Amino acid sequence: MEGHSQFSSQTDTICAIATPPGAGGVGIIRVSGPLSKSIASQILDKPGIQPRLAHFSRFLDDTGQAIDSGIALLFTTPASFTGEDVLELQGHGSPLILQMLMSRLMALGARAARPGEFSERAFLNGKLDLIQAEAIADLIESATEASARAAQRSLEGVFSNQVNELQQELIELRVFVEAAMD
Repeated sequence: MEGHSQFSSQTDTICAIATPPGAGGVGIIRVSGPLSKSIASQILDKPGIQPRLAHFSRFLDDTGQAIDSGIALLFTTPASFTGEDVLELQGHGSPLILQMLMSRLMALGARAARPGEFSERAFLNGKLDLIQAEAIADLIESATEASARAAQRSLEGVFSNQVNELQQELIELRVFVEAAMD
């Protein structure tokens, strides 16, 4: 995180393609940060979308022409993955269309997210602990069913809870030892 302020999530808006590279039936782009609502009002043909509801919309360029169409979802602070306002655009999975949408989002004030930055923001905003944030990468990279299940349990907080319980037991043991020494 060298060169990046811990508080950057309070001042800038990021965007990234969330689906794997290549052509596909569906392509997803996520936007997170304070400009998400403003961007939604400028890129969607139906401004004023309600949070947490799927809305079919055209995704517009700066002249009002459709770049693509699909589903738009808005998640408002703090009820989102990152703890910030989040806009998700689910359109067609053409790499060209996704790049056109990314260019439009950046023209509206977002910047391209660094790898892992959405998870980093979720961690910094208290939505995930460090173990859960690392579990996301483990889940994405899992090559076996066992590793996928282990990563999912970590993401759900199972491992974090066990660590916290052990930490509490160590604190209690320390208090007991210190009291016995006195």
